[in-house]
Amino acid sequence: MAEITLQGNPIHTNGELPPVGSTAPDFRLVDAELNDRTLADYRGKRKLLNIVPSLDTPVCATSTKKFNEAVAGRDDVVVLIVSADLPFAQSRFCTAEGLENVIPLSMMRDRNFAKDYGVLITDGPLAGITARAVVVLDENDRVVYTQLVPEIAQEPDYDAAIKALG
Repeated sequence: MAEITLQGNPIHTNGELPPVGSTAPDFRLVDAELNDRTLADYRGKRKLLNIVPSLDTPVCATSTKKFNEAVAGRDDVVVLIVSADLPFAQSRFCTAEGLENVIPLSMMRDRNFAKDYGVLITDGPLAGITARAVVVLDENDRVVYTQLVPEIAQEPDYDAAIKALG
């Protein structure tokens, strides 16, 4: 279990992020067309998982926009935005913001992704959704970088995450 804060108040996650060097846990998330997506769908690409509580908050929106800009023109990378938002809301957000370099994925069918990646918030007002985190995977799904953002209202370390993509 990890401790983070929400506006300075301690809250907890169910576990820890996968360790650097480990193979990333597989997942089943839902895309904009309501299809199940797994890690294997992105095989052969470097992956940046931008894990956010909800795209309907300013910090989550900002991080999604910044990662969208950072990977423009990179065919070797995929940015997956993972949240508890419904796919309809995720699509609406990405369309309204003109985001074409990120793929939103929803945990609408289950919370196993959050559990397996150690980011499920277990107490406080946000219990049941994810903490803010970034996980970077190489082409073979090995974890090369992680950051559990200590305060939910803070942005992730963009430079470190982008550098980890290579």
